[in-house]
Amino acid sequence: MSDSTTARPVVLDVWCELQCPDCRSSLDDLRALRERYGDRLELRLRHFPLEKHTYAFAAAQAAEEAAEQGQGWPYTEAVLAHVGRLGREGEAFLVETARELGLDAEEFDTALIDGRHILIVDADQAEGKAIGVTGTPTYVVGGERLDGGKSQEGLRARVEEIVDRLLAEGSSGAA
Repeated sequence: MSDSTTARPVVLDVWCELQCPDCRSSLDDLRALRERYGDRLELRLRHFPLEKHTYAFAAAQAAEEAAEQGQGWPYTEAVLAHVGRLGREGEAFLVETARELGLDAEEFDTALIDGRHILIVDADQAEGKAIGVTGTPTYVVGGERLDGGKSQEGLRARVEEIVDRLLAEGSSGAA
């Protein structure tokens, strides 16, 4: 019998794009999963910027800067809550969102210019393509890829089913 307080959490990779309305819609499911599982589930933001969205690549880099400043998910959620503004205002919106969250906005501006997070975003995108990610949001949990880009109907229930099974098995859920 495993001790749930010392067991490693199940990992849910969330392939996301911060200019994607479907990713914004997925936030309610992600919040519900966090609420249900707490520290037994680790949500990992993985970047999959789509070429059709002009500011997706910059937004992914900004999310990495937010993570470096300790506010990755709050920043991600704040940007996704206003995908339309991102499309209209671009990088200025990304920097302003950082400022509103009390982050070092000047560092965001510099990070977007110097490209310090490009390799992380490129690596995520390449890995996503390699495992068959074609749209966002896409989830990978317990080695299973679940595509939410076409429909999110039943997706959270499927994630819960996999997470519950992995937790019962005492698995880490890492791919």
